[in-house]
Amino acid sequence: MTEHYKYLLSEDEMPKTWYNIAPDLPVPLPPVLHPVTRQPVTPDDLAPLFPMALIEQEVSLERYIEIPKPVLDVYRQWRPTPLFRARRLEKALDTPARIYYKYEGVSPVGSHKPNTAVAQAFYNKQEGVRKLTTETGAGQWGSALSMACAFFGLECQVFMVKISYQQKPYRRSVMQIFGAEVIPSPSDRTEAGRKVLADDPDSPGSLGIAISEAVEMAVSDPSVKYSLGSVLNHVLTHQTIIGEEALLQFQKADDYPDVVIGCVGGGSNYAGLAFPFIRERLAGRHETRFIAVEPTACPTLTKGLYAYDFGDTVGMTPLIKMHTLGHNFVPPGIHAGGLRYHGMAPLICVLYEAGYIEARAYPQNPVFKAAVEFARAEGIIPAPESAHAVKAAIDEAIAAREEGRPRAILFNLSGHGFLDLAAYDSYLAGRLEDYEYPAEAVQEALKSLPTV
Repeated sequence: MTEHYKYLLSEDEMPKTWYNIAPDLPVPLPPVLHPVTRQPVTPDDLAPLFPMALIEQEVSLERYIEIPKPVLDVYRQWRPTPLFRARRLEKALDTPARIYYKYEGVSPVGSHKPNTAVAQAFYNKQEGVRKLTTETGAGQWGSALSMACAFFGLECQVFMVKISYQQKPYRRSVMQIFGAEVIPSPSDRTEAGRKVLADDPDSPGSLGIAISEAVEMAVSDPSVKYSLGSVLNHVLTHQTIIGEEALLQFQKADDYPDVVIGCVGGGSNYAGLAFPFIRERLAGRHETRFIAVEPTACPTLTKGLYAYDFGDTVGMTPLIKMHTLGHNFVPPGIHAGGLRYHGMAPLICVLYEAGYIEARAYPQNPVFKAAVEFARAEGIIPAPESAHAVKAAIDEAIAAREEGRPRAILFNLSGHGFLDLAAYDSYLAGRLEDYEYPAEAVQEALKSLPTV
């Protein structure tokens, strides 16, 4: 039997619909609440932020949503993405496990983020929007939306978390090449930013603060809308093309995953891979395990509270029931900038609470050690965020060896690390510090949760 390393789909085999998990959830999602009235939001409440097509997807109970042809046409530039069998890593680990990874780093900007950025830019353009505002942590999302806006003729304004703005200058360059305006957050451009700077002139920023700034810019101009790269239902739905492709590729491999792993910050890359497989488990066809991996410096699932909270720092966004560390949480400046969000996608949280998803947290140094081990075996340098999934996959493969129980492991290699080499340089030089967010700091942050 030939040992295959790569499983490909043709363009004709690419899925033509996104999967919406909402109608299949074991319990319904708690309603999203208005930040002032505390009543369930209406489409009119969301209209200043999003085009109606995306609002409809956000609340949809349709299981499958057709991907528009212009979006598919852009997807074809890099999709379908490959599924790899990590045979060299298996050999290096001396494991009986079969390790697979879905590689999203082949997109033009090197991550999974264009799967929703292209869709969001398309729907906004359709409804006559002139400009999109957004936030970005490590820069993957900002890069993706900048590219998508360039493709569809939209202006783009990105508030980039200041610590990442300083750590990752080439991400900023990518966004500017695509024509975006990139602003370090907190900034003096918005009331939200000025308020934060007045309290802490040296604030490193956070995704929550950057969201506040981007939302403020959007609601002040009817020709401008806000775009979010994770957390919301429609964003996670757009990402499910990853898992739908992977299901077809596993048919070609004549295999099926026993465990599905992904890093989580807001939840989009993991949901994109896992939700189609969770559909199969909910239907009783498979007993796959699902592991979500986060940093110990931002332990949203493993230490956060499941409660209503704002999606931003200042309190301009609707209230969402999610695992949260408190909307005023300011994370330490770890290199996995895309995992430094205080909250988590409500869809992920419902499945975690129901016991379908497990969670674990790792510090930086073991994560980078795993990333280097993976790179030396497979030849791909993972993004720091994706490296958390690599670490969990290696741990599962070692457990398979120690227990003498073979298993198929699938993880999402959601992006490459070619623009994150400063982080690898710090690791190789021994300068990376492990940080575990203290329980008392979590409790302090949670004191500011809104009353519902």
